[in-house]
Amino acid sequence: MSGIVGVIPSRWGSTRFPGKSLALISGKPMVQWVVERVKQAQRLDAVIVATDDDRIAERVNGLNIPDVRIAMTRPEHPSGTDRIAEAVQDLDFDAVINVQGDEPLIDPALIDELADVISTGEWDMATAATPIENAEQINDPSVVKALFNRRGQALYFSRATIPHIREPEGVSSAGVYWRHIGVYAYRRDYLLKLVKEPVCELENLEKLEQLRALDMGCRMKVIKTRDFGIGVDTPADVAKAEELIKQLNQ
Repeated sequence: MSGIVGVIPSRWGSTRFPGKSLALISGKPMVQWVVERVKQAQRLDAVIVATDDDRIAERVNGLNIPDVRIAMTRPEHPSGTDRIAEAVQDLDFDAVINVQGDEPLIDPALIDELADVISTGEWDMATAATPIENAEQINDPSVVKALFNRRGQALYFSRATIPHIREPEGVSSAGVYWRHIGVYAYRRDYLLKLVKEPVCELENLEKLEQLRALDMGCRMKVIKTRDFGIGVDTPADVAKAEELIKQLNQ
C-alpha cells in the first residue's frame, strides 16, 4: 500500500471538554463534521479515525461513510501525534495528514495542498499558518505564532509575540504576525521517528510539540492560507462554530 492517509485523532478524555467529539454542532456530532470535510479532499487515499473510545467508534461506524476506517488506540497517549503514529505504524502509506478532531470546518483544499507539498519528498513535515488580523490575538498566548523564512521553512513557533517590533512607531503589523493552524502532514517514516524522540527543552517550556521536530532539524514547510475554521476546545466554542457555519451557508 502507498499514497497518503488522513488520520483524525478523536479521544474521549479532553481535559476542558470531555466527550467533545460527540458534541452536537448544528445537529451533527463534531466528529461527523470533521470526517465529512476530510472526505471532500481529493488527494487522500484513505481516512482513519483514531480513537480510544467505543462510543466514538460506534458513532463513526454508524455514519456509514464509505472508506472511513476506525483505529482503536491506547487511551494514555500524551498527544494526537502519538495517537496517529500508533494508528499507522503497521500501515504502508508514504505520508500521513493529521487533521485535528476538533476542527469541524477544516478546509479540504488545505488538506490537498498539504498533500501536494509532502508528496514532493522535499519536506519532512508540512503545516499551515494564517495572517493575524485581530490585534488582541497578537498578544494572546493561546494563539501560537509561526515564523518561517522566504521559502516557507519553519523557523520557530511560540506563544509569545514574535517577531518583536523594536521600533513600532509607523510600522504596520499587517503581514508580520501569523497564527499557526494545527494541521500537519508528515512523511510516515519521519512521524514514527518523531514520536520516539524525548520531549525537548523548548517543547517543555512552550508546551508546543512541533518544537520537538524543529529541535531535531526537521524540514518543515509552512503553507500560507486564509483560514475559516475554528477549533472547538470548550463547550462555549460550540456556539461560535454554529454561528460560523451559518455565516458560511449564507
